[in-house]
Amino acid sequence: MALYKRGETWWYEFVYAGQRIQESAKTKSKTVAAEAQRIRRRELEQGYTGCIDRRKERVRSLSDLAAEYLGEYALKHRAVTFATYALNHVMRHLGQKMVAEIGDKAVKDYQIARLQEKAAPKSVNEEVGFLLRIMGSSGEVLRAQLRRQKLLKLKVSQQPGKAFSVAEKDRMLAAAAASRSPLILPALALALNAGMRDGEIRHLTWGQVDMDEAVLTVGKSKTAAGEGRTIPLNSEVVSALEKHAQWYTKRFKELRPEWYLFPFGRGTRMNPARPVTTLKTAWATVRTNADVAGRWHDARHTLITELAESGAGDQTIMDIAGHVSRQMLARYSHIRMEAKRDALQDVIERREKVRAKNKEEAELADRAAAANSGMLPAKVPTIGKSKRKTNLKTKDLD
Repeated sequence: MALYKRGETWWYEFVYAGQRIQESAKTKSKTVAAEAQRIRRRELEQGYTGCIDRRKERVRSLSDLAAEYLGEYALKHRAVTFATYALNHVMRHLGQKMVAEIGDKAVKDYQIARLQEKAAPKSVNEEVGFLLRIMGSSGEVLRAQLRRQKLLKLKVSQQPGKAFSVAEKDRMLAAAAASRSPLILPALALALNAGMRDGEIRHLTWGQVDMDEAVLTVGKSKTAAGEGRTIPLNSEVVSALEKHAQWYTKRFKELRPEWYLFPFGRGTRMNPARPVTTLKTAWATVRTNADVAGRWHDARHTLITELAESGAGDQTIMDIAGHVSRQMLARYSHIRMEAKRDALQDVIERREKVRAKNKEEAELADRAAAANSGMLPAKVPTIGKSKRKTNLKTKDLD
């Protein structure tokens, strides 16, 4: 156990049930902080053993707690889409249960049920994390139990995505051009050439796109670093957006700055004042027709990988992609096997050049040493034409 100060406020730190507890005592008094630490540890012990009276908290349903949590979450975070999505799955399976009914078995059953629904292990881990957070102190105790039993998190693949090859990209763009959906080609072009996230693309308005300057400004984003960033548009994106603008003007008679590039609805019931909710159906068709395996988000991985392979600086890549750290950049940049192989082969070739140079210098040094010792005359390298050719030329002149 330890007490320490941050500024003028005392903090306490201790380990309980294998979990590191580090919290502010919210006081300038060391004595009060020590008492707060003792009370907090006692509270965890009582909660773990069930000795403390938390009947009001433990009989509340998870659906009630989730509603309160999302309300507070929306005030503290820029985006609540994923939190809402994750808790919707939790509520679908456990919403009617009370906090007192949620134990390690309930969490394990939930994990199995979600895996049977083909949910990704990473998504299940996020959902369990939200579940434990809405449970409050009971969730902290349950988290420690799950960690001891090695049930807290499912194993997640270390490969976060893939980078499409040039051939795969060409097939996807061709399939998108032939698609019945007028939205998928410009959206795919933006994903592959601007590295924009799905939500950033779907909520893009014409007012954010400057076709004359060939640049767009990202609006609301998942991260603060992503919001408001400007992305230059290369020729492939410009071509796709020009064709899309022609279709858009024909369909809606005009382009208003506040209208979305990818309008809601389909056919004759499109509403440009609302953004499309999803491109999954059109993307699935394109992926099937192009005979390509991968996710929509892998288009973003692809661009970041290509930028890294091209030698673009980290800051340039982060400015385009909207990353906030080099750790995130490393996670998304998948340097392809060919690039890795070429880099390693370059090392071999450089070594061979150094060896050849060293050998040549050693031979010259040996000759110089032998000449100095009188063993053989020094051989002076000739420059330009050979001696034989020089003699012939002299003879001809005579």
